[in-house]
Amino acid sequence: MSGVFQHSIRVGWGNCDPAGIAYTGWLPMFALQSIDAWWADRLGAGWYEMEFDHGFGTPFVSMRLDFSSPVTPRHPLVCEVAPVRLGRTSITFRVVGRQDGVDRFSGSFTSVFVTHGGLEKREPPGHVRDLVEREIAGNP
Repeated sequence: MSGVFQHSIRVGWGNCDPAGIAYTGWLPMFALQSIDAWWADRLGAGWYEMEFDHGFGTPFVSMRLDFSSPVTPRHPLVCEVAPVRLGRTSITFRVVGRQDGVDRFSGSFTSVFVTHGGLEKREPPGHVRDLVEREIAGNP
């Protein structure tokens, strides 16, 4: 459970425009898939299980992406995911997407912990807070 978390994505031809680069709209989706994979790896439950089996959700309230180089189907897209901030009811992740060792995009994604089936803010469960605090301490 320690170390840098990386999620590999195969970018397909269907993800690309006629110039052969990924449509802009796919990049946030790739980042979100990677955050969901982080939760599944670190917590043992992705967003679906968090909501329906554990009674809380984490909808996003802010997303910011900076693009540095085109994403293509030529190489796997490896997204590095790390929580960087935990508030009383929110969490912020940093995601960096790389292909063939080259940074392609980086972003900041903030979500809020809410009750199952509603949008009432809540604090994260204690075991989730403990997990995220340990991850942040190991990922300066």
